[in-house]
Amino acid sequence: MISANSPKTGGAARMAHRARIAALAAGTALTLVLAPVSGLPLAHAATASGSELVAMPSLSPLVKQVMPAVVNISVVEKSGDQSDGGPEMGPGPFQNFPPGSPFDEFLRKFFQNQRSEDDSTPAPHRQQMALGSGFIIDPAGYVVTNNHVIDGSEKVTVILQDDSKHVAKIVGRDTKTDLALLKIDNGGKPLPAVAFGDSAVEQVGDWVVAVGNPFGLGGTVSAGIVSARGRDIHSGPYDNFLQIDAPINRGNSGGPTFNLKGEVIGINTAIYSPNGGSVGIGFAIPSNLAKPVIDQLREHGKVSRGWLGVQIQEVTPAIAKSMSLPNDHGALVADVTKGSPAEKAGFKQGDVIESFNGHEIQKLRDLPIMVAETAVGTKAKVQVNRQGKEMTLDTTIVEQPANLEKLASNDNDQQQPAAKPERASALGLKLQPLTPELRKQLKVPSHVKGVVVSGIADSSPLADVDLQPGDVIVSVNQQPVTSTQDAASKLKAAESGKKNLLLQINRHGINAFVAWSGQSDNG
Repeated sequence: MISANSPKTGGAARMAHRARIAALAAGTALTLVLAPVSGLPLAHAATASGSELVAMPSLSPLVKQVMPAVVNISVVEKSGDQSDGGPEMGPGPFQNFPPGSPFDEFLRKFFQNQRSEDDSTPAPHRQQMALGSGFIIDPAGYVVTNNHVIDGSEKVTVILQDDSKHVAKIVGRDTKTDLALLKIDNGGKPLPAVAFGDSAVEQVGDWVVAVGNPFGLGGTVSAGIVSARGRDIHSGPYDNFLQIDAPINRGNSGGPTFNLKGEVIGINTAIYSPNGGSVGIGFAIPSNLAKPVIDQLREHGKVSRGWLGVQIQEVTPAIAKSMSLPNDHGALVADVTKGSPAEKAGFKQGDVIESFNGHEIQKLRDLPIMVAETAVGTKAKVQVNRQGKEMTLDTTIVEQPANLEKLASNDNDQQQPAAKPERASALGLKLQPLTPELRKQLKVPSHVKGVVVSGIADSSPLADVDLQPGDVIVSVNQQPVTSTQDAASKLKAAESGKKNLLLQINRHGINAFVAWSGQSDNG
């Protein structure tokens, strides 16, 4: 319920009196000074003691500058496309999260609130309505929004600030970054537009302004700061969100976040919320990630990304210690795709990629983003650490295949010679040969060689690492195992010498590394 307070005689005087009492109760005269922002007027006031109070700069000039280019988007969804999750959830990459993720329950998209509320009468052929936000980037009528706003749409209408409505054509869309580009026709008349800024220069603490269509209320402005950078919310392979505390809600999806120059430095996409409303944790796609995608959608209607052809995993502190690495930065190569640029360049399992074309890999997701943004045909120099030796591998980036899953080598139907039924044990692990029957059951490709972990004792020092029955041990400390006895011997040697242990495993066709420190914490 929204209510308005009516002014009453003497109300202002009473409020001023209360303010003076509050200031006196604090024991000091308070002066608040905020740094002025160039080009924006400051509002001035005076305290009871007469000292000047410099308030927050007025954002009105900025809002007047950018507001005409921000639009509402109305979507008629195809019959039967409504999400099973109800009006708060819906199609798009933010619907499903890994079990146990903190965002599993609370991450919400914004635009679905305007679906028809009359659900008491069955209407199997009723069209569903949804609203979102967007912004014009070209006077010719190109409009940017989120892909999940228009996903499953039968008709998309863009509503300008003057309430005029324009049926939009979908120029292109990209599910991996949740971006879409629309085109409207304004009869040849130029439309107000805004430009992308440089999101890389925006720092934590910088002021931002979000504009959009929350809860279908139309052009709404909220202000806040950049709360964090580089957030990974597990929504896609290129997560690198700006986190902002400017209040945004359902319906803000696809709307812009501006810096104080009036440049778009983010596209509002998701919020973290226990109740569906804003709690001051919102996520925006940074402009530097969005702009190349939008440019490609405009030119080609699709996005072409670079591809190297490696499966990578995080370098944990335990892995770094077991590999004698100086730090836990970089990306560990767990597998190399056959026929890929990486295989042709000589990448090996166990390589740690430290830099790509001179750019250091600090976090795991840095590499996929760098490679994806590299133009097809570009030659790249990749610095790797291979068993303690630094080397540079030269490769040429190719276009990312449409379906990477099909490239996974999984020729399990090829029968291998039966292995001897020898068993062994070491460090509390029960080991057995990888027979053709187990290979098929465990979905292990025919080119993978190793031994199967058939059991793990509760007292095993490896019980607390990410090792499971059914895992295939491929190598121990980057030395391939040839038999159960060979694997047991290598494990026992590591235990007796209190050495760090690095195991390469294959779990249901996926290669990975797990590590264990043979040296106790107390030495």
